[in-house]
Amino acid sequence: MKTFEGLFEELRAKVAAGDPQSGTVAAVALGVHGAGKKLVEEAAESWMAARHEGQERAAEEISQLLYWAQVLMLATGLELKDVYRHL
Repeated sequence: MKTFEGLFEELRAKVAAGDPQSGTVAAVALGVHGAGKKLVEEAAESWMAARHEGQERAAEEISQLLYWAQVLMLATGLELKDVYRHL
């Protein structure tokens, strides 16, 4: 089972490797604007799934929301500690 921290390390390693076949590398290449748009989209889908589609669909959408939050972090050069400082 993945954790938030484990996922961030996995994504950071993919970006550092720069594999052109990696969806994560492509996602980070969208930059702050592109990643931010996807994050907003996933937030809306998470909300709608939670409201209308049940727990399983909500969990799936929230997992995508967390992924895109981390992509945005990587696109901006943020580390987990930078975010955790504000929790």
